Amino acid sequence: MANRKNKQHIAFLLITVFGFFPLKQVVAQSSTGDTTKINEVVIQENRLQIPFDKNSRNIEILTQEEIRRMPVRTLNEVLTHLNGVDLRQRGPFGAQADIGIDGGSFEQTLVLVNGMKMNDPQTGHHSLNLPIPLEAIERIEVVRGPTSRIYGINGLTGSINIVTRSATKSEIFAQSYLGSSLKSVEEEPGRSGIYYGMGHQLGGQFVREKHQHQLYLTKETSNGQRYNTATDAFKAFYESKMQLSEQDEIQTMVGYIANEFGANGFYAAPGDVESEEKVRTFIAALSSAHDLNARWRINPRISYRNNNDDYRYFRNDWSRARSLHESNVLSAEFNTRYRTDIGDIGVGAEARWERIESSNLGNHNRQNQGYYAEFRTERIKDVILNVGTYINHNTQYGWQPFPGLDVAYNFHPRWRIAANVGSSQRIPTFNDLYLDQRPGNIGNPLLESENAWQAEGVLRYQYGNFTAQAGYFYRNVSQFIDWRRSSIDVPYQPINIDHNRMRGLHFRTDYTHKISNDAQLRFRLGYNYLNPEIMSNSDGLISKYVIENLKHQVNNAVHFSVKDWTFSSTNRFIERASKTSYVVSDLRAAYQWNAFTIFADMQNLWNVTYVEAGAVPMPGRWQTVGIRYTTR
Repeated sequence: MANRKNKQHIAFLLITVFGFFPLKQVVAQSSTGDTTKINEVVIQENRLQIPFDKNSRNIEILTQEEIRRMPVRTLNEVLTHLNGVDLRQRGPFGAQADIGIDGGSFEQTLVLVNGMKMNDPQTGHHSLNLPIPLEAIERIEVVRGPTSRIYGINGLTGSINIVTRSATKSEIFAQSYLGSSLKSVEEEPGRSGIYYGMGHQLGGQFVREKHQHQLYLTKETSNGQRYNTATDAFKAFYESKMQLSEQDEIQTMVGYIANEFGANGFYAAPGDVESEEKVRTFIAALSSAHDLNARWRINPRISYRNNNDDYRYFRNDWSRARSLHESNVLSAEFNTRYRTDIGDIGVGAEARWERIESSNLGNHNRQNQGYYAEFRTERIKDVILNVGTYINHNTQYGWQPFPGLDVAYNFHPRWRIAANVGSSQRIPTFNDLYLDQRPGNIGNPLLESENAWQAEGVLRYQYGNFTAQAGYFYRNVSQFIDWRRSSIDVPYQPINIDHNRMRGLHFRTDYTHKISNDAQLRFRLGYNYLNPEIMSNSDGLISKYVIENLKHQVNNAVHFSVKDWTFSSTNRFIERASKTSYVVSDLRAAYQWNAFTIFADMQNLWNVTYVEAGAVPMPGRWQTVGIRYTTR
């Protein structure tokens, strides 16, 4: 077994080294006048509009073009390839996953769509239950570090903002794929043959001068990859934009997902072999933008999220150990930006009403309101300065401010040094407070909210189409919430730990080389190291999450295209605090013929056995073929 693991590590190193070797030969050929398209992206904050090449935070962007090249089919799979992001899937094929950033828990990461909060007040396990297909995504923005000043509460360790496409031309889109491990189904009533997964998607854009619309429908099914892991999901997503005038526009977004999956080993192993879960989520938002004059813009927005969660500990016996939850979240925001001769001023306010009705948690509601103020200037030569604060009030936890400061200094045309410091908060979910899921988990209504402050320094270099960035951060979380128990015979229960301190180093590089008019090579490499220090008075307790935090993480992607062919390789090395480690490599080959793209994927090339969360071994080697059609 050890020899096999060593071979996997050696293969990973060879792919990384030989992928990087050509760059050393060609980086000198890059012209200083070349810039990648990513520098033209405007980071989608809710008040200030900041071009990516002028940001002073640790931000990573994954574009639609990059996503299309990757051997992935779900949003969850895409997120596994982002630096510092710990995507811990309980179920493959997009069934259920928890997401953390830089060693934070899955409930300390804020998930947004176009700047709107998608986190569910019931539990962070539903944060990624989103109806948005990959085809509708323009880019994914990952902001690491405290983001309460930017987006409000619950962005304790970072935020992931999914930005959807703008419809620019009328088109029709269709896609189908089929994949399998080619392994026989275990003995399970009603199932036979081999394990497989399949998906179908239909959508399109309708564009006119004053209004644009896009609609996508997705159906994905699988009989699983081991006993009781079958999935069945339906997604619908609609978005429109209307230009009322040159100064005024209205945007509408509506989405729905129905997701059903076997939950063997998800939350309360080993007793939950026969458990299953059904989650249905509806989201809607109405927003507008108004340019009052050349300096002043306002953006009001209202959004709604409804989530129904039906968890059955015994799928064949609904009379016991069944939990029904329905949560509703209504949010209203008002953001404004005013440009002055010395800089931009951003001011905003938001109100959020959360309610849950649950057979297990009871009925509860709470309100949250927040107020933003920021100032950004470039008036100091070669310096970018952004300072601001967010003041929050929650009916359970009272008032609290979250100030922050970002500063960047361009000390050379190719070099930039940046630093930021800020504070943030994470409010416990209703699950944390009131869960009664014996014998597996019970809540704690006496929990305090988590509070953190973090400082980070980043050094960035860019020369033509080559960029490199390295940084260090320190984070201190007080009242950190972790689920713990004294032995395997008692339930897990969340408690506040005195302090959770994290130190981290990160590095990433990105290079694009145009070999000829018909050929291009792109290389990405990222490395993260985390060193946690946990101080508490609860020694001897078993932690549910902390021991599985990332220690070392390497992400590598190589994309090569020539004429109508595209070849991609993505590779991940993970080592956790528990000393478990694994290497996962995925491959894709795609051929484009007129409006059709035919692709073949090989995921988990080395057939590695590994677990990301719960007691759910992830699929071994998995082969997929598919075809995509897009009108031109």
